[in-house]
Amino acid sequence: MREFVVLGTSSHVPTRERNQNGYVLIWDREGYLFDPGEGTQRQMIHAGVSSNKITRICITHVHGDHCLGLPGVVSRMVLDGVQHPVHLHYPASGEDAIRALLSVATPGLDLRLHAHGSSGEVAPGLEVRPLLHRIEAFGYRLTEPDGRRLLPARLAAAGIAGPDIARLLREGSLRGVRLEDVSVPRAGQGFAFVMDTEPCAGAEELADGVDLLVAESTFSDHDAGLAAHYRHLTAGQAGSLAATSGAGALVLTHFSSRYPDVGVLAEQASARSGATTVVAANDFDRISLPKRPRSA
Repeated sequence: MREFVVLGTSSHVPTRERNQNGYVLIWDREGYLFDPGEGTQRQMIHAGVSSNKITRICITHVHGDHCLGLPGVVSRMVLDGVQHPVHLHYPASGEDAIRALLSVATPGLDLRLHAHGSSGEVAPGLEVRPLLHRIEAFGYRLTEPDGRRLLPARLAAAGIAGPDIARLLREGSLRGVRLEDVSVPRAGQGFAFVMDTEPCAGAEELADGVDLLVAESTFSDHDAGLAAHYRHLTAGQAGSLAATSGAGALVLTHFSSRYPDVGVLAEQASARSGATTVVAANDFDRISLPKRPRSA
């Protein structure tokens, strides 16, 4: 199962309709919690996301609306009896802030800290790239390796069925039949999380070719001056990022409270997103990643 669960969509301060940031990506057996702002543990309850699902917490930067919910989430995981290790990823420059937040959390969680200060892989399939914000910030990209999609007709013609299919996948050939003879290449899925930033190369690298791009769109194009001053994206810039990168779908979030109706932001992003579909997220939205083709 692969699903993106929106816990909060407001930037800086919550509103009556929108909580501060918080997002969960369910990716097979892993659960990634991104940027837990204030109230995240409560939002998880309303969204039906168990703390036991979380295996990694990924923080883009240490502005409060992206991390102040961390102590509550960790404390909740202890209360819920989470037994598995939980990995916490964050910018190295935020070390003091992260440790201060954790100092007021309930002890008892097997929490493993991973600070990063440059581009690269921080866990299997999980990469970071630097963004351009008022403090050091990093975005995240999750990808699976490319694979093969099996073709039933060719398998049948080759007389391969049942347990032999798994053996062929494992060994690469069976009774003179190569895996390449009965399959075609299948690109792995990709996901990118781009938060507070102005347009930059790091955002483009993160978004390149992903199936689902989550991007901040704090300001309207009409407020481009504010966006530049605070080093944020406008909705149109988020749309352009999606179009340039060839992303399959764009989820807009991190909206300024000055926009009670974010429909205009979705329209601005869509006008510049090319073939990429655009969704303006609401709290508690659940967005499925495109299903992979069946292998048999």
